[in-house]
Amino acid sequence: MTAPIETAPAEFDLGYATQDAIDTLRFERLLPGPVERVWAYLTEPDKRRLWLAAGPMELTAGGKVDLVFRNGELNAGQPTPERFTKFAGEIHNEGVVLACEPNRLLRFTWEAGTPTESEVTFELAPRGAKVYLTVTHRRLVARGTRLSVAGGWHAHLTLLAEALEGRERSALWPLFAHYREAYEARLPE
Repeated sequence: MTAPIETAPAEFDLGYATQDAIDTLRFERLLPGPVERVWAYLTEPDKRRLWLAAGPMELTAGGKVDLVFRNGELNAGQPTPERFTKFAGEIHNEGVVLACEPNRLLRFTWEAGTPTESEVTFELAPRGAKVYLTVTHRRLVARGTRLSVAGGWHAHLTLLAEALEGRERSALWPLFAHYREAYEARLPE
């Protein structure tokens, strides 16, 4: 059963996550299409680095994922706040592709082989000239992890929407701090 954290706006552009289970967050966005373009921003390292992380991804079940986060590059030229400096350098997040259906579905492990290993799913569906994107992050056991993941995905998905819409990119860290704080009040204990 889905327990909404907050009702999302009709276009899901700034909608807050819903919590499908205590360890599962789901984000929904309606983005400019076509679906092939959004897929490219999810899977091609040069496009993905504009909103999330660079790095190779083998788009087949069992394929390797190496997300290379350079969050300092996503801060719109602003300095990294002191409390986020440990995340400003290059961070690798390795995983394994669990399912891949081009232009429709991508599921992979997140932080594979660590105590905090979880699972991310991207689902795409055409909606006229737009694309309905659902991001589901499962196996988020600790509340602190859920809060950070919720703030992080919300901020990164904002950057994705800005990239697809051709808008000037917001700074990552103020977005993350804002959304992390908002989820503190929204996510159950």
